[in-house]
Amino acid sequence: MSLKLTRRQVGAMALAPALLRAPSQERPNLLLILSDDHTAEFLGAYGNPAIKTPHLDRFAAEGMRLTGMFTAAPQCVPSRAAFLTGRSPVATRMGRFSAPLPADIPTLPEFLREAGYHTGICRRNFHLDGSAAGRVSGPLYRKYGLQTFHRRVDFLDVDSPPGQTVAKVEEFFDEKPAGKPFFLWVNFNDPHHPWDRNAIAETHERAKIPMPRYLPDLPGIREDLGRYYDEVARMDGEFQSVLAVLERRRLAGSTLVIFMGDNGAAIPHGKGTLYDPGLNVPCLVRWPGRVQAGSVSHALLSGEDVTPTLLEAAGLSVPREMSGRSFLKVLRGEASSIRDHVFAARLTHGNRPFKEGTTTHTFDLSRMVRSQRYKLIYNCTPHMKYSPVDSYTERGWLEMVDEHLWGRLDPVFDQAYFGRRAVLELYDLASDPAELRNLAGRPELALVERQLLVALQEKMILDWDFLPLPLAE
Repeated sequence: MSLKLTRRQVGAMALAPALLRAPSQERPNLLLILSDDHTAEFLGAYGNPAIKTPHLDRFAAEGMRLTGMFTAAPQCVPSRAAFLTGRSPVATRMGRFSAPLPADIPTLPEFLREAGYHTGICRRNFHLDGSAAGRVSGPLYRKYGLQTFHRRVDFLDVDSPPGQTVAKVEEFFDEKPAGKPFFLWVNFNDPHHPWDRNAIAETHERAKIPMPRYLPDLPGIREDLGRYYDEVARMDGEFQSVLAVLERRRLAGSTLVIFMGDNGAAIPHGKGTLYDPGLNVPCLVRWPGRVQAGSVSHALLSGEDVTPTLLEAAGLSVPREMSGRSFLKVLRGEASSIRDHVFAARLTHGNRPFKEGTTTHTFDLSRMVRSQRYKLIYNCTPHMKYSPVDSYTERGWLEMVDEHLWGRLDPVFDQAYFGRRAVLELYDLASDPAELRNLAGRPELALVERQLLVALQEKMILDWDFLPLPLAE
């Protein structure tokens, strides 16, 4: 008798632990909404006085605002892999930007579907099934059956335009069998780069935009941020249109809604980097009767924690293969924290062959560990010249480069963006929240540095990370 297991059998075995405990209470509906490239500081509810997000600000007041949510990667594909699997993108082999999620890695909607949920994904491309349009990779994905999400969910809509948001959400509900709870994942385009001009009728006044501490105050930076703000505001309206569908169908009271960004904004020090602007995303949760309205949590949370949390909310156990941890007790006000550290991985970005670019917007490999106060970044490709992901051709970055070349850029910014990159970076977030002064190697922080390195080493070992470990064996 052969003991060899098929991928489908392996996946089924991985699903089993989540189904061992039957729901002991009425199961909530689950709605996950993602904005695209959205740092937490660019939302009114997170203290930004200039940005126009009235609907999301009201939603935050109706539930819990979580300030310590960090994605598992600063890029769309690996970050979303963590959201949907409860594991790191390294552990799920999602290090290549256009990779389809391996068939033997089970996902949140599969767990829920086995437990009786009607499941769906809609609107902007969700990034986990590879690129079917690729001239070379697309046919190969089809040849080997690597695109699997049509089998993982009941309803799959891939890359509909923004004008179809309400129609697609309505279509999902029209197909849902009566009496079944649902899980729906809605993906938005905004505020992903490139940023439109005049995305909203009354655009943000550039002069009134508060300048982030990690960026120089230049006209081009203000213009880039202004267009980004406008797209956030447009997304705020799209978000409200989804909530309106819940209200019309009388589902709002029985639905746990999570709104998050998939990773940080595509600006310098943001998307594609392991600094907080690349990883710290808004996370707002509304669950009437279960989550206290107007509450705030500062617990450290990881993108890996989303699936475990929604599984537990549905009355299911969390499979032991998941490194994520449920923060349901945080949502219920029963715990103030669930973890001491969060981790993130910088992996490849975009679909360009390596020969077409040798800067960090196309390729970089690094890892991060963060506590409440300190952050350590381990750079395995420090020789790569820094340039921001996506926005490297925008006016803001080009002005920064020009100021650097003329010797006019503030020395702090000059070192941060154009100086020699170190293998290790260590930041005291209490005294340097902008992460501009690298303290690695300081004798007075030797113990802190060692503790963070040990925590990172453990994570890399448990994830079967392919990069060299930061400490000697």
